[in-house]
Amino acid sequence: MGRSMVSLFRRHPKIVCYDLSLITIMAVLAACGLIYQYLLSQYAGRVLGMMEHAIFTMIGVMIVSMGLGAFLAKTVRCAYSGFAWLEALIAFFGSSGILLIGAMFAFGFTFPQLIGDNFNLPPDLVPTGNFIAIIQQMIAVVPYVIGFVIGLLIGMEIPFIARVREELYGEHLAHNVGTIYGADYIGAGIGAAIFITFMLNQPPEEGAIYTAAVNLLAGFTFLLMFRKRIRWVKLLLVLHLLLVLLLFFLYQHSAGWNHTFEEALYKDSVIYSQDTPFQHITLTKRVISSKYEPVYALYLNGRTQFNSSDEKIYHNMLVHPALLASARHNNILLIGGGDGLALREILKWHPQKVTVLELDREMVRLFSEPVMVHGKQVNGPLLALNKQAFSDPRVNIIFGDAYNSVDPLIGEGVRYDAIIVDLPDPSNPNLNKLYSTSYYHKLRYLLAGDGAIVIQSTSPYHAKEAFLTVGVSLKASGFKHVSRYHQNVPSFGEWGWTIATTHGLTAEGRIGQTDDKLPAGSWASRALILGSFHFGNGFFLLEKDIKPNYIGTETMYRLHQQAWMREQGLVEKKRTQ
Repeated sequence: MGRSMVSLFRRHPKIVCYDLSLITIMAVLAACGLIYQYLLSQYAGRVLGMMEHAIFTMIGVMIVSMGLGAFLAKTVRCAYSGFAWLEALIAFFGSSGILLIGAMFAFGFTFPQLIGDNFNLPPDLVPTGNFIAIIQQMIAVVPYVIGFVIGLLIGMEIPFIARVREELYGEHLAHNVGTIYGADYIGAGIGAAIFITFMLNQPPEEGAIYTAAVNLLAGFTFLLMFRKRIRWVKLLLVLHLLLVLLLFFLYQHSAGWNHTFEEALYKDSVIYSQDTPFQHITLTKRVISSKYEPVYALYLNGRTQFNSSDEKIYHNMLVHPALLASARHNNILLIGGGDGLALREILKWHPQKVTVLELDREMVRLFSEPVMVHGKQVNGPLLALNKQAFSDPRVNIIFGDAYNSVDPLIGEGVRYDAIIVDLPDPSNPNLNKLYSTSYYHKLRYLLAGDGAIVIQSTSPYHAKEAFLTVGVSLKASGFKHVSRYHQNVPSFGEWGWTIATTHGLTAEGRIGQTDDKLPAGSWASRALILGSFHFGNGFFLLEKDIKPNYIGTETMYRLHQQAWMREQGLVEKKRTQ
């Protein structure tokens, strides 16, 4: 400003105090703005079922809208009044936006059924296409519309504060923009830290209410500071009071509403829902009749992980081919598999030790110890389903990122008789590294020469190129024999796995020659496993054009995303051999 702060404070103490308050308010609002952005991104990913795509899209939409908001601020004559109204609007949309998204999606999913109920239509005639499809596609845009509106409003904050500071000092400030942006960046960093530390495990609707309360308090402080320069002060005070009542009302009822909205997103009743530092866990229950056991399903970030009615197909096909193809079964490495279902199958082979690498402690807790909700245990059937595998003394769990957690094992010189990789599909860039040649190169060091490694490899039908990329990447990382096999899992459709060895025969060759028998009660048979290695004519013709997934290329992630978007009709489908 061309003069020292001390000198300015002596001459104009009130102005300096107001200015410091303005800068503090700007930093607080920047923290709120970033938290809104994270909360909306997180919730949009949950309801859209494509977490990473939604997060990146939401961030992009809000950044663009913030820029437009900065231009729009020029059209408001009075910066003082404009800022006061602005903060009330941000608090309103910020607190109710997530609930509005949930309500719209719940309506979109239940609307066809409401039509069927009103007109007494049988289930197979409930409308799902044409007009209904258009409505559901329009609703899918709602999260981004809410994000755009909030971003537009947030983008107006900095221009308003800049104008207020210049009017406050009665002159043009040489470093006005730099000071405000400095407060904005620092505040945004604080907001990110608050979100990661306190809100990552919290329901998004609650986080939005807390953030809106802070937003409203900052706006109310500004209102009191500059009440003589703001028009319609009494109306704004009444509006702030109404917003306080709204926040209290939302706080009292949002949890119940959100549970209702979430249930509408799934075909079955939601009996457990939790945000962890890494993902959103949803557990559902379907009661068919008193004659049959209830069906449980697990969803991570809106994606199906297993269904209790057919999970045995997936986990039999994941585990048993690899152990049949391995010379010994004493020391097994399982990467992922926090539900304990693959571990259940491994323990049937009577290993001496099983090491499990898992990222999420809360996931393992849900499948290893009683979890109570409203005084009732919700996960008893899950513990029965995995036969309390995590309680077995032979099991050693290492929590951490799967990419880095294998490094200490390599340093110890450990060799595993079999490695089973049960990781989620590469639906985000961070997961892409776990399907890279770099990671497979690490796993090759851990595998015994007469052992086998198996990797869940997404669907050979819905994501053929991504499926083939797993095998191509294994070959590029030094595995001698790489084979694929597939099986239909009703909850997923056609699903595939990749199996590899470093020496000797191929996996199917070993399975054909071994005297090992499958554990008693296994769903899979040796004949079925050997038959699953066969694909239709021309299936592998496309492989010559597939490149390995190197860690910096994100090939696997890109191919998987393209396949998913084609299945959703977001891009034009292309024919493959």
